[in-house]
Amino acid sequence: MIGVTILGSTGSIGTSALRVLARHRDRFRVVALTAYGRRDQLEAQAAAFYPAYVALVAGGHGRDDWAEGKESLVEAATRPDVDVVLNGVVGAAGLEATIAALRAGKRVALANKETLVMAGDLVRAAAREGGGEVVPVDSEHSAILQCLAGRPRSDLQRIILTASGGPFHKWDAERVHSATVQEALNHPTWKMGRKISVDSATLANKALEVIEAHFLFDVPFDAIEAVVHPQSIIHSFVEFVDGSVLAQMGFPTMELPILYALSYPGRLEDDGAVRFDPVGAGSLTFEPVRKEVFPAFALGVQAGRTGGTAPTAFNAANEVAVAAFLRGEMPFGRIAEVIEVVLRRQVVQSADSLETVREADRWARQRAEEVIR
Repeated sequence: MIGVTILGSTGSIGTSALRVLARHRDRFRVVALTAYGRRDQLEAQAAAFYPAYVALVAGGHGRDDWAEGKESLVEAATRPDVDVVLNGVVGAAGLEATIAALRAGKRVALANKETLVMAGDLVRAAAREGGGEVVPVDSEHSAILQCLAGRPRSDLQRIILTASGGPFHKWDAERVHSATVQEALNHPTWKMGRKISVDSATLANKALEVIEAHFLFDVPFDAIEAVVHPQSIIHSFVEFVDGSVLAQMGFPTMELPILYALSYPGRLEDDGAVRFDPVGAGSLTFEPVRKEVFPAFALGVQAGRTGGTAPTAFNAANEVAVAAFLRGEMPFGRIAEVIEVVLRRQVVQSADSLETVREADRWARQRAEEVIR
């Protein structure tokens, strides 16, 4: 039995993972569950899976036998009876748990892309030191991993990430700028949490994925591209040095990449899988990313190219700006403007320690709040 911890078990990734694990109880055992503040949902999950460890990170309303506080994420991720840590925490909060799990020799099934964006070099160093490994859960990076299976990385020429384009991919710039919260959350192909839905609408999420791909597959930024694919059927392309291109396809569901991250490099038969129907998929179309309409994408990619603490600042400013938009404090178009001001004011440093990354994150959040005010 493979012991599994789920960080962020009540979010969209966590609930999808538990549906997968429920179909494979003969192979996996849920050892630990953590959630931020959804007490009733967490209690129902605990009753269904009998984990040895349960934590309500926000605290205050849990049970006496539950852990609480931010440190509970690290505790859940480093238990000796855990083999795989599925990190579905939203934002920067997942960083310490990822690094701790890798240093403890665990496999981290990573849906928390912000971890790699903020501190990619530190994450890779932690994996080397502790013998852990990172296996991506994002559908795009899972697709790349599957296309690369059994092939040396020297064969890789180029990665093409696909983006749904979000709900605004046909809108003009003026309409996008004044989009409402409800419109931003109305994703056409994926059902996701509020923050990632807004990131998809701004295309900041795709910038985060470009940076993530750089660290996961050790590919230079010049060899990573993005293209809008509204149907979300092809999850990524990989081009090899001889010109051959492979793509991984499937109807939009997070359950497949979650199962692959849990079973990698093998595959498990899954009765709950959505079977592919080429006729049902219909026509597949592709469009360029409209960088002038979605400036957050270009800002994020440039931060990745700059390196050091620039991606940390991009991620922090984006998180603060998205939260302000969701609270109704500013228009949609201001998100990228806040990010741009913060990046322009930052003095980039080498992201060579967790302390430096934390300080860059704190500084960028403070500047973003100032810009918003």
